[in-house]
Amino acid sequence: MNRPDKISRRFCVAPMLDCTDRHERYLARLMSQHAVLYTEMVTTGAILFGDKARFLDFNSSEHPVALQLGGSDPDAMTRCSEIAQQWGYDEVNINVGCPSDRVQSGSFGACLMQSPDIVAENVKQMQAAVDIPVTVKCRIGVDDQKPREALWSLVGASAEAGCKTFLVHARMAWLKGLSPKENRDVPPLDYQLVYDLKADFPELEIVINGGINTLAQCHEHLAHVDGVMMGREAYSNPYILAQVDQELYDESSKPVSRDDVLEAYIKYADQQIAAGARLNHLSKHVVGLYHGEPRSRLWRRHISENAHKPGSGTQVLRDANLAMASI
Repeated sequence: MNRPDKISRRFCVAPMLDCTDRHERYLARLMSQHAVLYTEMVTTGAILFGDKARFLDFNSSEHPVALQLGGSDPDAMTRCSEIAQQWGYDEVNINVGCPSDRVQSGSFGACLMQSPDIVAENVKQMQAAVDIPVTVKCRIGVDDQKPREALWSLVGASAEAGCKTFLVHARMAWLKGLSPKENRDVPPLDYQLVYDLKADFPELEIVINGGINTLAQCHEHLAHVDGVMMGREAYSNPYILAQVDQELYDESSKPVSRDDVLEAYIKYADQQIAAGARLNHLSKHVVGLYHGEPRSRLWRRHISENAHKPGSGTQVLRDANLAMASI
């Protein structure tokens, strides 16, 4: 799939650390041709001083695919944006939502909700340097901020600097007292606030994120905003992506079957293992492929018991599939 002329963010798969690596994104693309895929957050330091290929390589079938950047220094962020464009990414996304200790110590991620001027300066410099879109993924506020003031301030400043697309996780981030995992679930969702944001900034593209678990919920949100972003459900139950093109992009084709997805992924996994990848790094993404199906517990158990063994190959996945059918 070639780089698209225009990205339709009607449905996006959220960037998730330790989840949305290039193998997971390849799997997702086997099921949906239209969903916009996001990398795990990659810091500017990793790109500028680390192994670029390790952090940036992706399969050409992944388009449209966006690189999510973690950082706050405009010069470093701009250089990384230029590298992302050269590498072939369709979008660069600024992380203004991650609440982990790591980003707090580096003064980026959700901390930047408190510094809309810094985010705007990053947007301005980055967008001036590249032709691909520079977007912002944020929370509705952090700690004791008032969400309507914090979110409107951030969006207003970044929009004036040239950002046209905002992906909003409809929760506060509590930097004091909650772990990153708790920050995904404990702060209450405020979808109406994001709807109001769209109403006040109708010229901007607003994508809503947080607690979205079904395609029916996606339809409900799309009555108020431009796009939806699904995270943990899309990872733990990946086959939900097989209905995205038909449900949200009006495709007339039939969804691909689970078994066909598995067969295509096994072919890909064989190539990756031959190139040095380990099965357990590949198999973790398909553990949820048969979520909700009869005897899927046998599928999961066989993979968990065998994929980590030295020298394991894709026969483990075939045997896991046979285990479900053997009873």
